[in-house]
Amino acid sequence: MYNCCSESGKSSLTIQFVEGQFVDSYDPTIENTFNKMVSVNGQDFNLQLVDTAGQDEYSIFPQSHSMDIHGYVLVYAVTSMKSFEVVQVLHDKLLDMVGKIQVPTVLVGNKKDLHMERVIKPEEGKKLAHSWGAAFMESSAKENETAVEVFKRIILEMEKADGNVPSEDKKCAVM
Repeated sequence: MYNCCSESGKSSLTIQFVEGQFVDSYDPTIENTFNKMVSVNGQDFNLQLVDTAGQDEYSIFPQSHSMDIHGYVLVYAVTSMKSFEVVQVLHDKLLDMVGKIQVPTVLVGNKKDLHMERVIKPEEGKKLAHSWGAAFMESSAKENETAVEVFKRIILEMEKADGNVPSEDKKCAVM
């Protein structure tokens, strides 16, 4: 079965953010939770990241992926049309699971350093994110570009959805 997430580099992006190092290979069948204190606009947030086990368009979401989750970072590889298609299916399933028409989301096109292999243009990612009412960013976990900004952005999206009410503990899922 195809595994979009090992191809998208979401675990590499998460580990780059949490540990400050690039991990090229990672077991996509393992679900991990990471905690990191992040300061955004002078306020500290205890961010709990749930790096989901490999998801694909046939995955069934466990209920745990919607309980006490305040925001979602959905990652695709700019080098893979398949991962771009899968992330769209995952977003639809996510909305069905949480029972809402919109949730705080950041869509991330990862692997932007692989210029020669790119198949998804930035405009395509922006258009998709806009249709979801989500934020959009491109990143390179390998070159440590925007890893911190991605997770700061999801905090801002969660705060916006909460009406800017300060909260110390936030939890997001990375898919």
